Amino acid sequence: MKYKLHLINNGLTRSFSGVLVAGLLLSSSLVSAQVKNPVVDSIIKEATENSQLEPMAHELLDVIGPRLVGSPQMLQASDWAIEKYKGWGIAARRENWGEWRGWQRGVSHIDMVHPRVKSLEGMQLAWSPGTKSKGVTAETIILDDVADSVAFLKWLPSVKGKFVLISMNQPTGRPDYNWQEFATKESFEKMKTERTAQTEAWRQRIAKTGHTARTLPVALEKAGAAGVVMSNWSSGFGVNKIFSAYTKKIPAVDIALEDYGMLYRLTQSGHKPKISVRADAKETGVAKAFNTIAEIKGTEKPNEYVLLSAHFDSWDGGSGATDNGTGTLVMMEAMRILKKVYPNPKRTILVGHWGSEEQGLNGSRAFVEDHPEIVQNLQALFNQDNGTGRVANISGQGFLHAYDYINRWLLPVPSSIKESIQTTFPGTPGGGGSDHASFVAAGAPAFSLSSLSWSYGTYTWHTNRDTYDKVVFDDVRSNAILTAILAYMASEDPAKTPREKSVLPVNARTGEPMKWPEQRSPTRKGGLD
Repeated sequence: MKYKLHLINNGLTRSFSGVLVAGLLLSSSLVSAQVKNPVVDSIIKEATENSQLEPMAHELLDVIGPRLVGSPQMLQASDWAIEKYKGWGIAARRENWGEWRGWQRGVSHIDMVHPRVKSLEGMQLAWSPGTKSKGVTAETIILDDVADSVAFLKWLPSVKGKFVLISMNQPTGRPDYNWQEFATKESFEKMKTERTAQTEAWRQRIAKTGHTARTLPVALEKAGAAGVVMSNWSSGFGVNKIFSAYTKKIPAVDIALEDYGMLYRLTQSGHKPKISVRADAKETGVAKAFNTIAEIKGTEKPNEYVLLSAHFDSWDGGSGATDNGTGTLVMMEAMRILKKVYPNPKRTILVGHWGSEEQGLNGSRAFVEDHPEIVQNLQALFNQDNGTGRVANISGQGFLHAYDYINRWLLPVPSSIKESIQTTFPGTPGGGGSDHASFVAAGAPAFSLSSLSWSYGTYTWHTNRDTYDKVVFDDVRSNAILTAILAYMASEDPAKTPREKSVLPVNARTGEPMKWPEQRSPTRKGGLD
Protein backbone atom coordinates (compact mmCIF):
# COMPACT_ATOMS: atom_id res chain seq x y z
CA MET A 1 0.00 0.00 0.00
CA LYS A 2 1.43 3.38 -1.05
CA TYR A 3 -0.84 5.45 1.16
CA LYS A 4 1.44 7.91 2.94
CA LEU A 5 1.23 9.36 6.43
CA HIS A 6 3.20 12.55 7.00
CA LEU A 7 3.50 13.63 10.64
CA ILE A 8 5.05 17.08 10.70
CA ASN A 9 6.28 18.44 14.00
CA ASN A 10 5.40 22.13 13.44
CA GLY A 11 6.93 23.06 16.77
CA LEU A 12 5.14 20.34 18.72
CA THR A 13 6.84 17.98 21.15
CA ARG A 14 5.24 14.68 20.37
CA SER A 15 6.14 11.43 22.12
CA PHE A 16 7.37 8.39 20.20
CA SER A 17 4.41 6.45 21.53
CA GLY A 18 2.04 8.95 19.90
CA VAL A 19 3.69 8.41 16.56
CA LEU A 20 3.63 4.65 17.17
CA VAL A 21 -0.12 4.73 17.79
CA ALA A 22 -0.62 6.55 14.49
CA GLY A 23 1.61 4.01 12.78
CA LEU A 24 -0.36 1.14 14.26
CA LEU A 25 -3.57 2.74 13.05
CA LEU A 26 -2.13 2.92 9.56
CA SER A 27 -0.79 -0.63 9.66
CA SER A 28 -4.15 -1.92 10.79
CA SER A 29 -5.63 -0.62 7.56
CA LEU A 30 -4.20 -3.67 5.83
CA VAL A 31 -6.39 -5.82 8.06
CA SER A 32 -9.38 -3.47 8.19
CA ALA A 33 -9.42 -3.20 4.41
CA GLN A 34 -10.30 -6.88 4.29
CA VAL A 35 -13.38 -6.37 6.46
CA LYS A 36 -16.41 -6.02 4.23
CA ASN A 37 -18.52 -2.93 4.80
CA PRO A 38 -21.83 -3.20 2.97
CA VAL A 39 -22.39 0.56 2.87
CA VAL A 40 -18.95 1.22 1.38
CA ASP A 41 -19.46 -1.62 -1.10
CA SER A 42 -22.80 -0.11 -2.09
CA ILE A 43 -21.25 3.35 -2.52
CA ILE A 44 -18.63 1.96 -4.90
CA LYS A 45 -21.18 -0.11 -6.81
CA GLU A 46 -23.61 2.79 -7.25
CA ALA A 47 -20.87 5.20 -8.31
CA THR A 48 -19.43 2.82 -10.92
CA GLU A 49 -22.57 1.16 -12.27
CA ASN A 50 -25.10 3.99 -12.12
CA SER A 51 -23.02 7.17 -12.38
CA GLN A 52 -24.93 10.36 -13.15
CA LEU A 53 -21.83 12.47 -13.69
CA GLU A 54 -21.86 12.72 -17.49
CA PRO A 55 -25.52 13.73 -17.90
CA MET A 56 -25.28 16.16 -14.98
CA ALA A 57 -22.12 17.70 -16.46
CA HIS A 58 -23.86 18.20 -19.80
CA GLU A 59 -26.87 19.85 -18.18
CA LEU A 60 -24.80 22.12 -15.96
CA LEU A 61 -21.91 23.02 -18.25
CA ASP A 62 -23.38 22.86 -21.77
CA VAL A 63 -27.03 23.75 -21.24
CA ILE A 64 -26.76 26.27 -18.39
CA GLY A 65 -23.12 27.27 -18.85
CA PRO A 66 -21.01 29.59 -16.68
CA ARG A 67 -22.37 30.88 -13.39
CA LEU A 68 -21.16 34.41 -12.82
CA VAL A 69 -22.47 35.80 -9.54
CA GLY A 70 -25.46 38.06 -10.21
CA SER A 71 -26.16 36.52 -13.62
CA PRO A 72 -29.37 34.76 -14.69
CA GLN A 73 -27.34 31.56 -15.23
CA MET A 74 -26.38 31.47 -11.54
CA LEU A 75 -30.06 31.51 -10.58
CA GLN A 76 -30.90 28.98 -13.30
CA ALA A 77 -28.18 26.65 -12.02
CA SER A 78 -29.50 26.91 -8.47
CA ASP A 79 -33.01 26.03 -9.63
CA TRP A 80 -31.56 23.08 -11.54
CA ALA A 81 -29.64 21.79 -8.53
CA ILE A 82 -32.63 22.12 -6.20
CA GLU A 83 -34.79 20.14 -8.63
CA LYS A 84 -32.10 17.47 -8.92
CA TYR A 85 -31.92 17.09 -5.16
CA LYS A 86 -35.68 16.96 -4.80
CA GLY A 87 -35.81 14.28 -7.50
CA TRP A 88 -33.45 12.20 -5.34
CA GLY A 89 -35.59 12.74 -2.26
CA ILE A 90 -33.18 15.24 -0.69
CA ALA A 91 -34.44 18.48 0.82
CA ALA A 92 -32.84 21.52 -0.83
CA ARG A 93 -33.19 25.27 -0.56
CA ARG A 94 -31.68 28.57 -1.58
CA GLU A 95 -30.31 30.83 1.16
CA ASN A 96 -29.95 34.51 0.30
CA TRP A 97 -27.05 36.26 2.00
CA GLY A 98 -26.56 39.49 0.04
CA GLU A 99 -26.89 41.43 -3.21
CA TRP A 100 -24.78 41.69 -6.33
CA ARG A 101 -24.71 43.69 -9.52
CA GLY A 102 -26.98 41.89 -11.98
CA TRP A 103 -25.51 41.50 -15.46
CA GLN A 104 -26.18 39.28 -18.46
CA ARG A 105 -23.60 38.55 -21.15
CA GLY A 106 -24.64 38.83 -24.77
CA VAL A 107 -22.88 38.37 -28.11
CA SER A 108 -19.23 39.44 -28.38
CA HIS A 109 -17.91 39.99 -31.89
CA ILE A 110 -14.62 41.72 -32.63
CA ASP A 111 -13.34 42.35 -36.18
CA MET A 112 -10.39 44.16 -37.64
CA VAL A 113 -11.72 46.24 -40.54
CA HIS A 114 -8.51 48.07 -41.53
CA PRO A 115 -5.92 47.62 -43.04
CA ARG A 116 -7.62 44.34 -43.91
CA VAL A 117 -10.64 42.43 -42.70
CA LYS A 118 -10.21 39.70 -40.11
CA SER A 119 -12.47 38.36 -37.37
CA LEU A 120 -10.58 38.38 -34.08
CA GLU A 121 -10.77 35.87 -31.26
CA GLY A 122 -11.91 37.70 -28.16
CA MET A 123 -14.78 38.55 -25.84
CA GLN A 124 -15.97 41.25 -23.50
CA LEU A 125 -14.97 41.01 -19.86
CA ALA A 126 -17.49 40.21 -17.15
CA TRP A 127 -19.65 43.22 -16.21
CA SER A 128 -18.42 45.15 -19.25
CA PRO A 129 -20.80 47.83 -20.48
CA GLY A 130 -22.42 46.85 -23.75
CA THR A 131 -22.27 48.67 -27.05
CA LYS A 132 -25.14 49.89 -29.21
CA SER A 133 -26.59 47.37 -31.65
CA LYS A 134 -24.25 48.40 -34.48
CA GLY A 135 -21.22 48.28 -32.21
CA VAL A 136 -18.29 50.67 -32.07
CA THR A 137 -15.65 51.10 -34.80
CA ALA A 138 -12.47 52.99 -34.04
CA GLU A 139 -8.72 53.14 -34.50
CA THR A 140 -6.37 51.52 -31.99
CA ILE A 141 -3.70 53.25 -29.93
CA ILE A 142 -1.07 51.78 -27.60
CA LEU A 143 -0.72 52.98 -24.02
CA ASP A 144 2.18 55.42 -24.26
CA ASP A 145 5.42 54.98 -22.32
CA VAL A 146 5.29 58.31 -20.50
CA ALA A 147 7.86 59.75 -18.11
CA ASP A 148 5.49 60.20 -15.20
CA SER A 149 1.88 60.87 -14.19
CA VAL A 150 2.12 64.51 -15.35
CA ALA A 151 3.20 63.40 -18.82
CA PHE A 152 0.38 60.83 -18.79
CA LEU A 153 -2.18 63.58 -18.20
CA LYS A 154 -0.76 65.50 -21.18
CA TRP A 155 -0.96 62.37 -23.37
CA LEU A 156 -4.41 61.33 -22.20
CA PRO A 157 -6.47 63.48 -24.65
CA SER A 158 -5.00 61.47 -27.55
CA VAL A 159 -7.10 58.43 -26.56
CA LYS A 160 -10.38 60.16 -27.34
CA GLY A 161 -12.43 58.09 -29.78
CA LYS A 162 -9.86 55.28 -29.89
CA PHE A 163 -9.52 51.74 -28.57
CA VAL A 164 -6.57 51.69 -26.17
CA LEU A 165 -4.30 48.62 -26.05
CA ILE A 166 -3.18 48.29 -22.42
CA SER A 167 -1.48 44.85 -22.33
CA MET A 168 2.09 43.98 -23.18
CA ASN A 169 2.70 42.39 -26.56
CA GLN A 170 3.96 38.93 -25.59
CA PRO A 171 7.25 37.98 -27.31
CA THR A 172 6.06 34.40 -27.83
CA GLY A 173 2.76 32.56 -27.88
CA ARG A 174 4.48 29.26 -27.18
CA PRO A 175 4.38 27.94 -23.61
CA ASP A 176 7.71 27.32 -21.91
CA TYR A 177 7.41 23.54 -22.14
CA ASN A 178 7.34 23.87 -25.94
CA TRP A 179 10.55 25.91 -25.88
CA GLN A 180 12.17 23.41 -23.52
CA GLU A 181 11.39 20.57 -25.91
CA PHE A 182 12.58 22.15 -29.15
CA ALA A 183 14.75 25.22 -28.56
CA THR A 184 18.44 25.27 -27.87
CA LYS A 185 19.28 26.03 -24.27
CA GLU A 186 20.80 29.35 -25.32
CA SER A 187 17.73 30.35 -27.31
CA PHE A 188 15.37 29.46 -24.47
CA GLU A 189 17.40 31.40 -21.92
CA LYS A 190 17.63 34.39 -24.26
CA MET A 191 13.85 34.43 -24.74
CA LYS A 192 13.21 34.24 -20.99
CA THR A 193 15.67 37.04 -20.27
CA GLU A 194 14.12 39.30 -22.90
CA ARG A 195 10.59 38.46 -21.71
CA THR A 196 11.45 39.23 -18.10
CA ALA A 197 12.88 42.60 -19.09
CA GLN A 198 9.90 43.38 -21.28
CA THR A 199 7.45 42.40 -18.53
CA GLU A 200 9.19 44.67 -16.02
CA ALA A 201 9.25 47.51 -18.55
CA TRP A 202 5.52 47.16 -19.12
CA ARG A 203 4.88 47.08 -15.38
CA GLN A 204 6.82 50.32 -15.11
CA ARG A 205 4.89 51.76 -18.06
CA ILE A 206 1.63 51.33 -16.19
CA ALA A 207 3.08 52.49 -12.86
CA LYS A 208 4.39 55.72 -14.40
CA THR A 209 0.84 56.70 -15.39
CA GLY A 210 0.06 56.97 -11.69
CA HIS A 211 -2.58 54.26 -12.07
CA THR A 212 -3.01 50.56 -11.43
CA ALA A 213 -4.46 47.89 -13.68
CA ARG A 214 -7.77 48.57 -11.92
CA THR A 215 -7.82 52.37 -12.16
CA LEU A 216 -6.21 52.81 -15.59
CA PRO A 217 -9.31 51.74 -17.59
CA VAL A 218 -11.40 54.22 -15.59
CA ALA A 219 -9.01 57.06 -16.45
CA LEU A 220 -9.13 56.13 -20.13
CA GLU A 221 -12.93 56.03 -20.01
CA LYS A 222 -13.08 59.51 -18.48
CA ALA A 223 -10.78 60.77 -21.24
CA GLY A 224 -13.25 59.64 -23.93
CA ALA A 225 -11.66 56.40 -25.14
CA ALA A 226 -13.90 54.27 -27.37
CA GLY A 227 -12.97 51.15 -25.42
CA VAL A 228 -10.26 49.28 -23.55
CA VAL A 229 -8.49 46.30 -25.14
CA MET A 230 -6.32 43.83 -23.25
CA SER A 231 -4.89 40.34 -23.55
CA ASN A 232 -4.50 38.42 -20.30
CA TRP A 233 -2.52 35.46 -21.65
CA SER A 234 -2.45 32.34 -19.48
CA SER A 235 0.96 31.05 -20.70
CA GLY A 236 -0.42 28.20 -22.81
CA PHE A 237 -1.59 27.61 -26.37
CA GLY A 238 -4.90 29.38 -26.97
CA VAL A 239 -5.71 30.39 -23.39
CA ASN A 240 -6.53 33.76 -21.88
CA LYS A 241 -7.90 34.47 -18.44
CA ILE A 242 -11.19 36.35 -18.48
CA PHE A 243 -11.91 38.52 -15.44
CA SER A 244 -13.97 41.66 -14.88
CA ALA A 245 -14.18 45.07 -16.47
CA TYR A 246 -13.70 48.25 -14.46
CA THR A 247 -15.34 50.61 -16.94
CA LYS A 248 -18.94 51.80 -16.58
CA LYS A 249 -19.72 53.24 -20.02
CA ILE A 250 -17.27 51.91 -22.62
CA PRO A 251 -16.62 48.26 -23.56
CA ALA A 252 -13.65 46.38 -22.12
CA VAL A 253 -12.60 43.36 -24.19
CA ASP A 254 -9.95 40.67 -24.05
CA ILE A 255 -8.38 39.53 -27.33
CA ALA A 256 -6.40 36.31 -27.77
CA LEU A 257 -2.62 36.63 -27.77
CA GLU A 258 -2.22 35.93 -31.48
CA ASP A 259 -4.72 38.56 -32.65
CA TYR A 260 -3.73 41.06 -29.97
CA GLY A 261 -0.09 40.78 -31.03
CA MET A 262 -1.05 41.45 -34.63
CA LEU A 263 -3.04 44.55 -33.63
CA TYR A 264 -0.20 45.77 -31.46
CA ARG A 265 2.41 45.39 -34.20
CA LEU A 266 0.19 47.04 -36.82
CA THR A 267 -0.47 49.96 -34.46
CA GLN A 268 3.23 50.23 -33.58
CA SER A 269 4.28 50.23 -37.25
CA GLY A 270 1.90 53.06 -38.12
CA HIS A 271 -0.72 51.13 -40.10
CA LYS A 272 -3.51 52.58 -37.92
CA PRO A 273 -5.67 49.47 -37.64
CA LYS A 274 -9.35 49.87 -36.92
CA ILE A 275 -11.49 47.37 -35.07
CA SER A 276 -15.23 46.98 -34.82
CA VAL A 277 -16.52 45.78 -31.47
CA ARG A 278 -20.02 44.53 -30.84
CA ALA A 279 -20.47 43.66 -27.18
CA ASP A 280 -24.02 43.00 -26.15
CA ALA A 281 -24.63 43.11 -22.41
CA LYS A 282 -27.61 43.79 -20.22
CA GLU A 283 -27.67 45.33 -16.78
CA THR A 284 -30.36 43.50 -14.83
CA GLY A 285 -30.45 45.60 -11.67
CA VAL A 286 -29.72 44.31 -8.20
CA ALA A 287 -29.62 40.51 -8.01
CA LYS A 288 -29.80 38.33 -4.94
CA ALA A 289 -26.57 36.62 -3.87
CA PHE A 290 -27.17 33.18 -2.44
CA ASN A 291 -25.96 29.72 -1.50
CA THR A 292 -27.74 26.52 -2.48
CA ILE A 293 -28.02 24.06 0.40
CA ALA A 294 -29.19 20.44 0.49
CA GLU A 295 -29.66 18.22 3.54
CA ILE A 296 -30.03 14.60 4.61
CA LYS A 297 -31.25 14.76 8.19
CA GLY A 298 -29.39 12.80 10.85
CA THR A 299 -31.23 10.24 12.96
CA GLU A 300 -29.14 9.95 16.14
CA LYS A 301 -27.21 13.23 16.23
CA PRO A 302 -29.19 15.54 13.96
CA ASN A 303 -27.56 18.64 15.43
CA GLU A 304 -24.08 17.53 14.47
CA TYR A 305 -23.05 18.01 10.86
CA VAL A 306 -20.95 16.62 8.06
CA LEU A 307 -20.69 19.24 5.34
CA LEU A 308 -19.78 18.68 1.68
CA SER A 309 -18.52 21.85 0.06
CA ALA A 310 -17.93 23.28 -3.43
CA HIS A 311 -18.42 26.74 -4.85
CA PHE A 312 -21.17 27.04 -7.43
CA ASP A 313 -20.25 30.31 -9.13
CA SER A 314 -17.62 30.69 -11.83
CA TRP A 315 -16.00 33.22 -14.09
CA ASP A 316 -17.64 33.17 -17.49
CA GLY A 317 -14.89 33.03 -20.11
CA GLY A 318 -15.62 29.31 -20.54
CA SER A 319 -18.35 27.25 -18.90
CA GLY A 320 -16.81 26.92 -15.43
CA ALA A 321 -16.11 23.22 -15.97
CA THR A 322 -13.12 22.54 -13.72
CA ASP A 323 -13.63 25.67 -11.62
CA ASN A 324 -15.77 24.57 -10.10
CA GLY A 325 -18.20 22.46 -12.08
CA THR A 326 -16.26 19.30 -11.24
CA GLY A 327 -16.27 20.04 -7.51
CA THR A 328 -20.00 20.71 -7.73
CA LEU A 329 -20.60 17.42 -9.55
CA VAL A 330 -18.53 15.48 -7.00
CA MET A 331 -20.64 16.79 -4.13
CA MET A 332 -23.96 16.30 -5.91
CA GLU A 333 -23.07 12.75 -6.95
CA ALA A 334 -21.85 11.94 -3.42
CA MET A 335 -25.14 13.21 -1.96
CA ARG A 336 -27.17 11.23 -4.50
CA ILE A 337 -25.28 8.05 -3.66
CA LEU A 338 -25.51 8.60 0.10
CA LYS A 339 -29.25 9.17 -0.06
CA LYS A 340 -29.66 5.91 -1.95
CA VAL A 341 -27.37 3.63 0.10
CA TYR A 342 -27.21 5.45 3.47
CA PRO A 343 -30.55 7.25 3.77
CA ASN A 344 -30.57 7.49 7.58
CA PRO A 345 -27.19 8.88 8.63
CA LYS A 346 -26.34 9.28 12.30
CA ARG A 347 -25.34 12.92 11.79
CA THR A 348 -26.97 15.40 9.43
CA ILE A 349 -25.17 15.52 6.08
CA LEU A 350 -25.29 18.91 4.37
CA VAL A 351 -23.95 20.14 1.07
CA GLY A 352 -23.09 23.77 0.47
CA HIS A 353 -22.92 25.14 -3.08
CA TRP A 354 -21.44 28.55 -2.38
CA GLY A 355 -21.99 31.77 -4.29
CA SER A 356 -19.35 34.41 -5.07
CA GLU A 357 -16.33 32.36 -4.06
CA GLU A 358 -14.47 33.97 -6.94
CA GLN A 359 -14.89 37.44 -5.45
CA GLY A 360 -13.52 36.48 -2.01
CA LEU A 361 -15.17 33.35 -0.51
CA ASN A 362 -18.27 35.45 0.13
CA GLY A 363 -20.89 32.68 0.15
CA SER A 364 -19.03 30.43 2.58
CA ARG A 365 -18.05 33.36 4.80
CA ALA A 366 -21.70 34.38 4.94
CA PHE A 367 -22.73 30.83 5.88
CA VAL A 368 -20.16 30.73 8.68
CA GLU A 369 -21.39 34.08 9.96
CA ASP A 370 -25.09 33.22 9.62
CA HIS A 371 -24.98 29.65 10.97
CA PRO A 372 -22.82 29.54 14.11
CA GLU A 373 -24.88 26.60 15.39
CA ILE A 374 -23.70 24.49 12.44
CA VAL A 375 -20.10 25.68 12.60
CA GLN A 376 -19.91 24.92 16.33
CA ASN A 377 -21.22 21.40 15.78
CA LEU A 378 -19.37 20.57 12.58
CA GLN A 379 -17.94 17.08 12.58
CA ALA A 380 -16.02 17.75 9.37
CA LEU A 381 -16.20 19.63 6.09
CA PHE A 382 -14.80 18.27 2.82
CA ASN A 383 -14.20 20.85 0.10
CA GLN A 384 -13.16 20.24 -3.51
CA ASP A 385 -12.24 23.04 -5.86
CA ASN A 386 -8.97 22.89 -7.76
CA GLY A 387 -9.88 21.08 -10.93
CA THR A 388 -10.89 17.78 -12.46
CA GLY A 389 -8.02 15.62 -11.17
CA ARG A 390 -8.31 12.83 -8.62
CA VAL A 391 -7.58 13.81 -5.04
CA ALA A 392 -3.84 13.71 -4.34
CA ASN A 393 -3.43 15.55 -1.03
CA ILE A 394 -5.27 16.02 2.24
CA SER A 395 -3.79 18.33 4.88
CA GLY A 396 -4.79 18.36 8.53
CA GLN A 397 -5.17 22.16 8.27
CA GLY A 398 -3.38 22.64 11.58
CA PHE A 399 -5.81 20.57 13.69
CA LEU A 400 -3.70 18.60 16.15
CA HIS A 401 -5.65 15.33 16.10
CA ALA A 402 -6.71 15.34 12.44
CA TYR A 403 -4.29 12.48 11.68
CA ASP A 404 -6.31 10.22 13.98
CA TYR A 405 -9.81 10.62 12.61
CA ILE A 406 -8.94 11.29 8.96
CA ASN A 407 -6.79 8.17 8.81
CA ARG A 408 -9.61 6.22 10.43
CA TRP A 409 -12.10 7.50 7.87
CA LEU A 410 -9.75 6.67 5.02
CA LEU A 411 -9.38 3.01 6.03
CA PRO A 412 -12.26 1.59 3.93
CA VAL A 413 -11.45 3.71 0.87
CA PRO A 414 -10.36 1.43 -2.01
CA SER A 415 -6.58 1.19 -2.26
CA SER A 416 -6.79 2.20 -5.93
CA ILE A 417 -8.05 5.62 -4.76
CA LYS A 418 -6.12 6.24 -1.56
CA GLU A 419 -2.72 4.85 -2.58
CA SER A 420 -1.89 8.09 -4.38
CA ILE A 421 -3.25 10.38 -1.64
CA GLN A 422 -0.54 12.10 0.36
CA THR A 423 -1.60 13.21 3.83
CA THR A 424 0.17 15.94 5.79
CA PHE A 425 -0.43 16.24 9.53
CA PRO A 426 -1.02 18.43 11.33
CA GLY A 427 -0.43 20.74 8.39
CA THR A 428 -1.09 24.47 8.49
CA PRO A 429 -4.45 26.25 8.32
CA GLY A 430 -5.55 27.53 4.94
CA GLY A 431 -5.96 31.29 5.04
CA GLY A 432 -7.79 31.57 1.72
CA GLY A 433 -7.86 30.05 -1.72
CA SER A 434 -11.09 28.13 -1.34
CA ASP A 435 -14.13 27.79 0.87
CA HIS A 436 -12.75 25.39 3.49
CA ALA A 437 -10.67 28.35 4.70
CA SER A 438 -13.82 30.19 5.80
CA PHE A 439 -14.55 27.39 8.26
CA VAL A 440 -10.94 26.81 9.33
CA ALA A 441 -10.75 30.49 10.33
CA ALA A 442 -13.71 29.88 12.65
CA GLY A 443 -11.89 26.91 14.24
CA ALA A 444 -14.02 24.25 12.55
CA PRO A 445 -12.43 21.06 11.11
CA ALA A 446 -12.60 21.71 7.38
CA PHE A 447 -10.41 19.99 4.81
CA SER A 448 -9.50 20.50 1.18
CA LEU A 449 -9.55 17.47 -1.09
CA SER A 450 -6.75 18.78 -3.28
CA SER A 451 -6.47 17.41 -6.79
CA LEU A 452 -3.88 16.52 -9.39
CA SER A 453 -3.16 19.47 -11.65
CA TRP A 454 -4.08 18.44 -15.21
CA SER A 455 -2.46 21.80 -16.14
CA TYR A 456 -5.20 23.54 -14.18
CA GLY A 457 -3.41 26.83 -13.50
CA THR A 458 -2.50 27.38 -17.14
CA TYR A 459 -5.30 25.87 -19.17
CA THR A 460 -8.56 25.95 -17.23
CA TRP A 461 -8.32 28.14 -14.11
CA HIS A 462 -10.43 31.21 -15.00
CA THR A 463 -9.79 30.80 -18.73
CA ASN A 464 -11.78 30.78 -21.94
CA ARG A 465 -10.98 27.05 -22.28
CA ASP A 466 -12.59 25.82 -19.05
CA THR A 467 -15.19 23.70 -20.83
CA TYR A 468 -16.87 20.28 -20.67
CA ASP A 469 -14.20 18.56 -22.77
CA LYS A 470 -11.57 19.23 -20.07
CA VAL A 471 -13.42 17.07 -17.51
CA VAL A 472 -11.72 13.73 -16.75
CA PHE A 473 -14.71 11.69 -15.63
CA ASP A 474 -12.76 8.73 -14.27
CA ASP A 475 -11.02 11.07 -11.83
CA VAL A 476 -14.25 12.87 -10.92
CA ARG A 477 -15.91 9.49 -10.28
CA SER A 478 -13.01 8.51 -8.01
CA ASN A 479 -13.48 11.75 -6.07
CA ALA A 480 -17.22 11.15 -5.67
CA ILE A 481 -16.51 7.70 -4.20
CA LEU A 482 -13.89 9.13 -1.84
CA THR A 483 -16.16 11.96 -0.72
CA ALA A 484 -19.15 9.71 -0.11
CA ILE A 485 -17.06 7.28 1.97
CA LEU A 486 -15.49 10.09 4.02
CA ALA A 487 -18.93 11.57 4.68
CA TYR A 488 -20.30 8.17 5.70
CA MET A 489 -17.36 7.45 8.02
CA ALA A 490 -17.49 10.92 9.60
CA SER A 491 -21.21 10.53 10.19
CA GLU A 492 -20.79 7.11 11.80
CA ASP A 493 -17.81 7.98 14.00
CA PRO A 494 -18.81 7.54 17.68
CA ALA A 495 -16.58 10.45 18.73
CA LYS A 496 -17.00 14.10 17.96
CA THR A 497 -13.92 15.53 16.29
CA PRO A 498 -11.61 17.44 18.65
CA ARG A 499 -10.62 20.97 17.68
CA GLU A 500 -7.26 21.45 19.38
CA LYS A 501 -4.93 23.49 17.21
CA SER A 502 -1.27 22.70 16.64
CA VAL A 503 1.53 25.11 17.45
CA LEU A 504 2.17 26.81 14.13
CA PRO A 505 5.70 27.07 12.74
CA VAL A 506 7.78 30.23 12.68
CA ASN A 507 7.38 32.47 9.66
CA ALA A 508 10.76 32.38 7.94
CA ARG A 509 10.40 35.95 6.72
CA THR A 510 9.40 37.63 9.98
CA GLY A 511 10.85 35.24 12.52
CA GLU A 512 7.52 35.31 14.36
CA PRO A 513 5.20 32.33 14.95
CA MET A 514 2.46 32.04 12.36
CA LYS A 515 -1.01 33.03 13.53
CA TRP A 516 -4.26 31.20 12.99
CA PRO A 517 -6.23 32.97 10.24
CA GLU A 518 -8.94 35.33 11.44
CA GLN A 519 -12.59 34.91 10.54
CA ARG A 520 -13.64 37.51 7.99
CA SER A 521 -17.03 38.89 7.05
CA PRO A 522 -18.28 38.55 3.47
CA THR A 523 -18.94 41.32 0.99
CA ARG A 524 -22.73 41.39 1.08
CA LYS A 525 -23.17 44.12 -1.57
CA GLY A 526 -20.96 43.45 -4.57
CA GLY A 527 -20.38 45.45 -7.74
CA LEU A 528 -22.79 48.15 -6.57
CA ASP A 529 -21.82 51.81 -6.21
